[in-house]
Amino acid sequence: MAGHSKWANIQHRKGRQDEKRGKIWTRITREIIVAARAGGADVNMNPRLRLAIEKAKAANMPADNIKRNVDKATGNLDGVTYEEIRYEGYGIGGAAIMVDTMTDNRVRTVAEVRHAFSKYGGNLGTDGSVSFQFKHCGQFLFAPGASEDKVMEVALEAGAEDVVTHEDGSIEVLSAPADFEAVQKALEGAGLKAELAEVTMRADTPVSLSGDDAVRMQKLLDVLEDLDDVQEVYHNAELN
Repeated sequence: MAGHSKWANIQHRKGRQDEKRGKIWTRITREIIVAARAGGADVNMNPRLRLAIEKAKAANMPADNIKRNVDKATGNLDGVTYEEIRYEGYGIGGAAIMVDTMTDNRVRTVAEVRHAFSKYGGNLGTDGSVSFQFKHCGQFLFAPGASEDKVMEVALEAGAEDVVTHEDGSIEVLSAPADFEAVQKALEGAGLKAELAEVTMRADTPVSLSGDDAVRMQKLLDVLEDLDDVQEVYHNAELN
């Protein structure tokens, strides 16, 4: 995954997310509720909830909102019950796509996801059709110009699994999901601030798309991301 467009693709994705910041609170709210319901309200014992709350704070969600969502999930307040469903399919040029949703109505959600795939040139697949092409991991991306030696030393010492330097000069650190927080703390403690830091589904092998194919793929991704029940969209396309 050492393509020349790695950094450009990440920057583009961050820009698209910033444009859609109005949806961020809704998605974080669902993540907090599901995480708290699954693992309890104690952030010291529930790393998924801890990460969700960190996302909420980074998005400037008020503390009262965070507490209210945790209370909903743990039965102290009435709230909606969300179900997590993952859909898998193919986009333009056979690019792999995974769509993570949280929904209170799976019939509505699958209809909307299927419609988006079919209308914009993709195909909704079956469970397991593309997930084998992705790895669940912690991911940190540093801008071109960061010190490769320092990043590598600190990251590997903290338990990271791999450090990859891409052709464009950006540096990617990968960790097991369980080690994400430890690696993040070590990097930040050493003054190394990643431009992107998240637990994600990372594609093993990218598919390069350019011209009309890249435009069509971006449209499909935008439509999927704009669906109300969609939390995350993962794919292996590099758009040039």
